[in-house]
Amino acid sequence: MDLNQYLEVFIEESKEHLQTCSEQLLELEKHPQDLGIVNEIFRSAHTLKGMSATMGYEDLANLTHKMENILDEIRNGKIQLSSEIFDVIFLAVDDLEAMVMSIAEGGDGKRNVSEVVAKLEMVEKGESPLSIGAAEAATAVEMPIRESIEKSVYDEFELTVIQQSKEQGFETYEINVSLREDCLLKGARVFMVFEVLEKLGEVIKSNPSVDKLEEEQFDQSFTVTVVSKESVEALQKKIMKVSEVDKVIVSKLDLSELRSAINEEDEHKVSMNKEHQKSNNEPVAPSIASKNEKTNQPASKQHNKTIRVNIDRLDVLMNLFEELVIDRGRLEQISKELENTELDETVERMSRVTGDLQNIILNMRMVPVETVFNRFPKMVRTLTRDLHKKVVLEIHGAETELDRTVIDEIGDPIVHLLRNALDHGIEMPEVRKANGKPEEGTVMLKAYHSGNHVFIELKDDGAGINRDKVLKKAITNQVITEQQAATLTDKQVYELIFASGFSTADQISDVSGRGVGLDVVKSTIEALGGVVSIDSVEGKGSDFLIQLPLTLSIISVMLVEIQQEKYAIPLSSIIETAIINKTDIMNGHNQQVIDFRGKVLPLIFLKEIFEVPETIGDDGYYSVIIVRKGDKMAGLVVDSFIGQQEIVLKSLGNYLSSAFAISGATILGDGQVALIIDCNALIK
Repeated sequence: MDLNQYLEVFIEESKEHLQTCSEQLLELEKHPQDLGIVNEIFRSAHTLKGMSATMGYEDLANLTHKMENILDEIRNGKIQLSSEIFDVIFLAVDDLEAMVMSIAEGGDGKRNVSEVVAKLEMVEKGESPLSIGAAEAATAVEMPIRESIEKSVYDEFELTVIQQSKEQGFETYEINVSLREDCLLKGARVFMVFEVLEKLGEVIKSNPSVDKLEEEQFDQSFTVTVVSKESVEALQKKIMKVSEVDKVIVSKLDLSELRSAINEEDEHKVSMNKEHQKSNNEPVAPSIASKNEKTNQPASKQHNKTIRVNIDRLDVLMNLFEELVIDRGRLEQISKELENTELDETVERMSRVTGDLQNIILNMRMVPVETVFNRFPKMVRTLTRDLHKKVVLEIHGAETELDRTVIDEIGDPIVHLLRNALDHGIEMPEVRKANGKPEEGTVMLKAYHSGNHVFIELKDDGAGINRDKVLKKAITNQVITEQQAATLTDKQVYELIFASGFSTADQISDVSGRGVGLDVVKSTIEALGGVVSIDSVEGKGSDFLIQLPLTLSIISVMLVEIQQEKYAIPLSSIIETAIINKTDIMNGHNQQVIDFRGKVLPLIFLKEIFEVPETIGDDGYYSVIIVRKGDKMAGLVVDSFIGQQEIVLKSLGNYLSSAFAISGATILGDGQVALIIDCNALIK
């Protein structure tokens, strides 16, 4: 039977079961006597094991089986839980997640897990996992990745190439290259290593694949298989000359061992599949196995309620609907020009129907932020143990929904903010105690809707931002001058920590200090059309607030005319519109300003910014749109207002990506193209 038809379902359900394991392990750590939680973890592990064996991923099934043994002993009272045992089980879950990710990326799900297996076996025997010797642990980690690669990654064609090379006097080497932790241009270093190797022989295989290496989709090490007449020492010496290479392990491949290892594995797979199906009598389709276990209801009933849809199909549906919105606008324009009652009624009905359709399609693309938030509790647990701090993470509003395109991008910014809060924000327990605070710090992650936006707030009760330290570092790094520093407000000082390469850490650690992080947060959020702001009180804590649009593809705008050109301004940036007399304009600091409800606002003349040719004279009045970015406001001067409209946001492409203050374009009902103004860039 072709099991590939079940692969997507297997990957999705495996991720769900591993997420359940992570969440329930965190709960079990708080309530170690609750056997109900142990049973829940055991059920997820057992289902994952059965699914993996059925799909032929034996390494995944075997590691899950080892973890399942420990859980079985715990629920039967034979093993008492301790922090060391929790650490080992979390390590096993991490490895299982990495294996599933490997399968999702087209790999074989293999991974060197000898160290965690050794620890699980020690726990099973009743021994402390910490007693594994340093030398033994080192051996487990240092095992050249050969062990896992030999058995799986060479296909028949590659084996033939190795065979023919051997006959012509070439040796086959497997070379594991580790880059330094502080290597910034990993892709460039990979290219240089390949350049060296191609002069010394021929590269026949790389792990990860060349595409992934070019896109820097790997940690710090990669493995290359090469046929060459050079010696081990010569290869090692020449690769080590590439800058930022930390370590090179070269090992010869023996073709006869390689073939026998592959044959053994094929036989083992066949026997394991037969044995598994005979003993467990588990069905082949993983979706049926897991659904029945969760619900004890017939699978057919479940399939009638929900279906899994490939996200690519939703993207196609969205693109088609965007075209429909453009045509709807065209019909509305024609309807106004012809003044036909029947056509007006038909167009009006079509507008209502497409509006309802738009809501359904947008809702289909909406995903709860819990898909991002769920991975943070385990990450916080690991980091706090590394930093020797006590922190509780509170999550609120995980059910808040965002467009999938936004969800895909916000994970990394929140990771950076969390790491910053744990390392820089929350103090050491003894320091907190001395300052009259509880030893355990609190980090709150909260999501909520407001209007057409989603807000994500990350708040900690730590030390807050040291204003003087930030200013001193900013001046040292030449981010600002001493004269500028004297005029900055507190909020403007806090904004400085978003500067590229900025860090107030006294020393570099694994968690922070390299000045990479918060600048990524700001640039990623702004690229999504959002804003990030900071509030902080020294000694009390910091509050980071991210504002994001609900969706990125269809937005409401105010259409305006500048001379004979049409532009669109997102309604989310607009406070209100106004008509002002020229005589009401004042001058201040070489800038034209107006008095708006007691506030002095600068005026920005869009025809000057966009260099629009002047073909129409003015009549002594200005049409002004008041826009806001954070706590800053400005008045955009246009020639006339056209009205509000829903438009489809289209990218300008790479060629025009540098156009100032333009975030995209749209096609209007009359076929004209209107540019969409980026108010944030104008105010900045």
